[in-house]
Amino acid sequence: MQIILSDGMSFDSGLLETERWLSYLYYTENKSVNMERVEVVEQVSGKETLSYVLRTLDILETDHRNSKLTEEEYNTVKTVLRWSEVSKGGSIKERENWRQKGYALDIHNLASAEIYKDECDTGEGSDRSTLIYTLIKTHGLIGQVLRGEVLIAQNRPLYDLIDITGKDSLGKMLRVLNHCIIGAVSAGLWDRIKDQVEILLDRVLQGDFTEFETKDRMTRLDEKLAQADEELVSLFAEKIFPSYELWYFQAAFGDFSLDQIKWLLKEVLAKTESGVQYISFKPIADGLYYDYEGKKHLNVYKERIIEKYIKDSSIENVDLTVSHYGKAMLVDFKFSSVCEKLIAFCVEAERCGLLTFEKSITVLYDMFGFRRDAFDRLNNEDKYLATMNASESSTKNTIIDYAVGSKVVDVGSGGGVLLDLLEERYPDKKIIGTDISDNVIMELEKKKNKEGHNWTVLRHNFVDGPFPYGADSIIFSSILHEVFSYTETESGRFEIDTVKQALENAYASLEHGGRIIIRDGVKSPVDDSVIEITFTDPAGMDFFKNYVRDFEGLKDIADKKIVINEKENKVSACTNFAREFLYTYTWGQESYAHEVQEQFGYFTIDEYRDFFEGIGARIIRCDAFLEPGYVEHLSPKVKLSVERFPDSNCIVIAEKA
Repeated sequence: MQIILSDGMSFDSGLLETERWLSYLYYTENKSVNMERVEVVEQVSGKETLSYVLRTLDILETDHRNSKLTEEEYNTVKTVLRWSEVSKGGSIKERENWRQKGYALDIHNLASAEIYKDECDTGEGSDRSTLIYTLIKTHGLIGQVLRGEVLIAQNRPLYDLIDITGKDSLGKMLRVLNHCIIGAVSAGLWDRIKDQVEILLDRVLQGDFTEFETKDRMTRLDEKLAQADEELVSLFAEKIFPSYELWYFQAAFGDFSLDQIKWLLKEVLAKTESGVQYISFKPIADGLYYDYEGKKHLNVYKERIIEKYIKDSSIENVDLTVSHYGKAMLVDFKFSSVCEKLIAFCVEAERCGLLTFEKSITVLYDMFGFRRDAFDRLNNEDKYLATMNASESSTKNTIIDYAVGSKVVDVGSGGGVLLDLLEERYPDKKIIGTDISDNVIMELEKKKNKEGHNWTVLRHNFVDGPFPYGADSIIFSSILHEVFSYTETESGRFEIDTVKQALENAYASLEHGGRIIIRDGVKSPVDDSVIEITFTDPAGMDFFKNYVRDFEGLKDIADKKIVINEKENKVSACTNFAREFLYTYTWGQESYAHEVQEQFGYFTIDEYRDFFEGIGARIIRCDAFLEPGYVEHLSPKVKLSVERFPDSNCIVIAEKA
């Protein structure tokens, strides 16, 4: 009978009785998987390692047919592949037995080699047993060298095998073996690095174990380490690389900043006992992810608590811990039970998306240190930005046409969409992004390094002062309404002086002939008109009632003329309250807790004009319009008593005379 695994890999059930390696991998409750390769956390079953091994064996069959492997070489490679992952399997009792024997199960190649030796070695020290044992022990090290995790010298035992096999035979087996190991992870990965594998294998077979330079190896660990300061480079060069192998470094630290990585590594080194050779960060990587809408996402709640711990290690509820197993050390973050429960609550509330839960999450934001603005939409941020960018792409392209001069500043760069557009349109200009959030700056730096952009990002708040480096064009794209909504003053939030201060400072930053470019919400002219809204979506009424209760903006409008008719599923309100509600309703329940805190329109189009004329600017363009994306998203949900939706946005271009 064939046993078919969830990914379609299969094997004959009869082999479970005769092949111990297979039974170890099949009959196990241990879920050992590299989280970098997982797309859905909840689908991790414990059979991933078995599926991986079966894929390596499939590749071997193809390579055997197409290569010049002898039957003995083929059988050797097959045995190595079968046994190289067994330490990730086994029953609870078997795994405990292996641990008692001193096998470092989390350094799977070493432990698997010892298990193979226990199970299959005749005890006579035959050349074949030595060959297989050594190939299992060095299993995957070529890839780890290319990832910067281990020294090239860790492959020296391979060179010593030449006396057993001869150079040509060993070379053939190593090439096929590494194709199986890497290709089973991803065919695309193998295609990208196979030339590097070939070069490294040639060096090993020649006995050349010259190590990579420190910065080269650091960059292989994580591309952002190319920007490391001298202190961090010295830490790697003098204390880490000479003494330790680093397992799962990128998976654990890919979302941390350079300063955070530096702090964490110092703490880890301080906890390292003598004799440790292997430092595994896999426990951190395993605990940092969860599923949102059927896809793996970083658990930003855990990340933020860890970030607070890094800033102040005396805080309660989380601690950096290590566990020693012989030469291996595992690093993890341990959260208190209360903290774990709060994290679990936030995860479930976010998954649920109900307004009441979203509101509850908002109450907890201060604990996590969230900004509570457009960037910190948590894991629905990708969907929010995709929707926002889709609905506004036309006007974003329009406003960058107005940029002049050699230096362009994008204020509140967020996900970097406008930075990319500016760089593409103006490759010869200096493009600078700014934000008030260190987290946004960190994410943009990661994006820049990953995608190879030339723009730069700096921390700056125009409410606090002019841009210190000057500018020819300053773009405020959907950011001034956040300045208006979130800046705390003596009179609270929603004070128009904060917008005026930011614009005056931006104007002072400009060279003569420079421009302020604004694309944002626009307030309707204040009058006595009322808009009636009929909901075609049953959930709309609850959304509106919550909005009436929670929205704190429009402080200058005392009578918002709000009427609720539940019987007819109909409501009415003054034009500006209706437009604020409608353009919050657009984004749905998941974004409600954030959007309800923002007033989208703060100036009417005439107030924009009056302000800029008042500071002596020449107005190039100043008009209001309705973004078609809002109509597209709202039309299936509501019917209005007026012929068209109120204007949603404006574009204002003001030039320094």
